[in-house]
Amino acid sequence: MNTSTKPDNHEKLQKLLKIKFKNPALLKNAFIHRSYLNEHKDFKGQSNERLEFLGDSVLSIFVSKHLFEKMPQSPEGELTQTRAALVRTETLAKLAKDLGLGQYLYLSKGEEDSGGRDNKSILADTFEALTGAIYLDQPTEVTQKFIKGQILDNWKELAKNAVTDNKSKLQEIVQRKWRKSPIYKLTNSWGPDHDRSFEVAVYIDDQQLGRGTGKNKQSAAQSAAGDALSRLK
Repeated sequence: MNTSTKPDNHEKLQKLLKIKFKNPALLKNAFIHRSYLNEHKDFKGQSNERLEFLGDSVLSIFVSKHLFEKMPQSPEGELTQTRAALVRTETLAKLAKDLGLGQYLYLSKGEEDSGGRDNKSILADTFEALTGAIYLDQPTEVTQKFIKGQILDNWKELAKNAVTDNKSKLQEIVQRKWRKSPIYKLTNSWGPDHDRSFEVAVYIDDQQLGRGTGKNKQSAAQSAAGDALSRLK
């Protein structure tokens, strides 16, 4: 276990978040990875998976509302893809790392030794669990302020950074799962020459994985890859 920081010393984190938990046990629960329970049968508690489930939904509703207001001309598909970019594993893992959440985790020795504190999936799950814990412990306004500071104030940049590597991320997953490369096909285009829009779909053989639109074929392909990633997840 990381000896530089006691996992249950959350005073530093609460000061960073500017949130004082009424129920410290709830905050602690946000950091208990399921692997820890496997080695500590006498531990009187549960993993952070239920909080993760709640936090995922809380993030979705606040992010969805923000995008609904900030993107009034965007169709449902574009809103869905932007939301997926903002709450995807890589985005949440980076936010968790910036907050130093890894140092507070309760992990098994095996998970610890394999780099669990820097594991993107674990960090993203922990960010969701922390969001769930804040939602249960604090007034709704506090949760809203937390999500605003972490995601919504910088949503355009976060979404842009996520979209730029959608195709490479999808390529990696498809190669690993099917031993093939995704195929992108232009399915539609419309509008005057100076303001055209394009629709692209991405396939594996005859199976459509995702669909997206954009102002050029490249951005439409990235959007389709993002749609595919959200469906595959």
